[in-house]
Amino acid sequence: MLALLAELGDDGKVIAGGQSLVPTMNFRLARPGHLFDLNGATELDFLRAEGGKLRIGALTRHAAFHRPVVDGPLGRLLAEVAHHIGHYPIRQRGTFCGSVAHSDPASEWCLVAATLEAEIVARSRAGERVMKGSEYFLGTFSTQLRPEELITEIRLPLLDDSWRAGFYEFSRRAGDFAISMTLAALRIESGKVVDARVGVGGVDNRPRRITEAEAALTGVAPDAAAFAQAADIVSRMVNPMNDPHATAAYRRDLVRATTLRALERAVAR
Repeated sequence: MLALLAELGDDGKVIAGGQSLVPTMNFRLARPGHLFDLNGATELDFLRAEGGKLRIGALTRHAAFHRPVVDGPLGRLLAEVAHHIGHYPIRQRGTFCGSVAHSDPASEWCLVAATLEAEIVARSRAGERVMKGSEYFLGTFSTQLRPEELITEIRLPLLDDSWRAGFYEFSRRAGDFAISMTLAALRIESGKVVDARVGVGGVDNRPRRITEAEAALTGVAPDAAAFAQAADIVSRMVNPMNDPHATAAYRRDLVRATTLRALERAVAR
């Protein structure tokens, strides 16, 4: 299959769950001449903790995360995030890696990958390469992934018990695309934040970490004043989209609220 992908380029597409590709084909936004069904590649159906990472194979469905797949903050976080993805039938077929490959700005898994600095493993006929989650996403449906490459797995860092993680998403209705969502992860020692991850999705044309907010949180107590300052920083740093779902001004105000609530949820656990 990798040889054929190299030969066909953009005219060949890989399908696993089809929850992203098929709708774009229905709207004629994608018209590949050839589809490669990944479901027979059973060696890509895995989910395991190994070497300090959670390894997520290309055929791992969203539904695998309905309950914590590992102990600790990461397992709880992924289970919470999973229930915001579409509706139950979508979660039974769609895949974690497929969502990241598609790169919708409102994708929950894309936000997780960007914020937690996932390792995105891609293979082609030329070999394997690993991309950082914070650098992988380039824009709406645009990534570093090349036409001849296939994402075979994504690795997330396991979070020990010094970490606290929170997630908050706002959409018009359950199952709709996120208008704004924030993921926050804080490592707390002796009553102070010693490491922070703050990422937003559904606001810009790609999910991204807000490193300025992370810097403001590091070294201080995780309290209401620190969280309000971080939320204000996030609101200033984003470049909100203006579309039929929400204006840019509305998104800028909303991301302040989703950030504040994600941080509050993190320390409430």
